[in-house]
Amino acid sequence: MKLPRPHAESPYMEFSKLHSGAKWNLATSAVTAYPLRNLDFDWGQLEINGPSAYGYRPLLEAIALMKGVTPEHVVHTTGTSMANHLAFAALLAPGDEVLLEEPAYELMLSTLLFLGAKVRRFRRREEDNFALDPEEIRRNLTPQTKLIALANMHNPSSSLASNETLRVIGEMAQDIGARVLVDEVYLEALHHPPQPSAIHLGPHFIVTSSLTKAYGLGGLRCGWILAEPKLAERLWRMNDLYGSTPVHVGEQLSVAALTQIDKLATRADAILDANRAALAEILGSHPAIELAIPAVGTCVFPRLRNGDAHTFLQFLRANYETSIVPGHFFERPRHFRIGLGGDVAMTREALTRLAEALTAWKG
Repeated sequence: MKLPRPHAESPYMEFSKLHSGAKWNLATSAVTAYPLRNLDFDWGQLEINGPSAYGYRPLLEAIALMKGVTPEHVVHTTGTSMANHLAFAALLAPGDEVLLEEPAYELMLSTLLFLGAKVRRFRRREEDNFALDPEEIRRNLTPQTKLIALANMHNPSSSLASNETLRVIGEMAQDIGARVLVDEVYLEALHHPPQPSAIHLGPHFIVTSSLTKAYGLGGLRCGWILAEPKLAERLWRMNDLYGSTPVHVGEQLSVAALTQIDKLATRADAILDANRAALAEILGSHPAIELAIPAVGTCVFPRLRNGDAHTFLQFLRANYETSIVPGHFFERPRHFRIGLGGDVAMTREALTRLAEALTAWKG
């Protein structure tokens, strides 16, 4: 007998996997793939099986070193999305109240609904470039709120919140016995100077992240949760229901990547800087859109002055072989997301084609 399961799918992930590709692709939010041949590794040491019961110790130590915590704070996961799912599942029972940002990454909202959470929203306002406003959170908190969930940098706008802003939000959460989950996968792209992880703001913070977006290492599926050690231990046990035993080859290669993270960061910075400059040159003053270009991050979120982005995407793909992410996946149908992490030459051509399409677009 098939039982109904509401919200048991992600419309955005279906789009991303099946419908986002194009010759000129601006629909990805990650830095372009890092070539395996460029990773320094003693391939004679690669093993299929290894000691990975509740974490491969060299990997936990490498993540802990990068984030300034102990290995006991680290839970290795299959990417950031699984990190979020696992954290939500461990922290919430069906009917528990969560305060989630709006706009939000669709998979965060879908996962919370799938788990039976009662989801309240707080707004990130377009007129403030989607900045995180603690007073907006304060107005929407209730005594029943168990968790505040947000991304820093924000997906899809790349808006960056300071740790002082997050500290204020954490104090509000503490006052009612709630926790704060911060998805930091896009914060990994901030290197000069890096912003310390929100895990250092107190034990009521939980952080999720991965190597996927900022370093072009999505295929390793190396994600993590940072949490106070007792919660981390509980997360490991809950992960037995989800991931059980990880792929040891991926663990070993992830350790190698983390030991070379500065080299990967330098490559990522060069790609993002070049593409951000091209974006400003080609689209910075285009009359068909409203566009704020953040100083950091892997994506931007312009707004069409006319029409909806889903229809515009169809026009763009059909006539210019170019793709973007329509904003209805982020609850903003007149917006669209542009990724800045692609190959530099490809991205410049894609932006040029996007500009031509915007000029031709009648709404």
